[in-house]
Amino acid sequence: MAKEYWFNLDTKTVEEGDGSNKAHLMGPYPTEAAAAHALEKAHANTERWESEEDSDDY
Repeated sequence: MAKEYWFNLDTKTVEEGDGSNKAHLMGPYPTEAAAAHALEKAHANTERWESEEDSDDY
């Protein structure tokens, strides 16, 4: 089984596996580096979605 990495929103750290409370985790991610950038990726996605919504206005 491939390793999975999670970003813990409480501790702001990357965890391997899913031992913590899932309510506080973002993931899974395929690499530790991807998990480390979880908040940046989420922020970029939010900006992109908001931009798409703005362009959909009539």
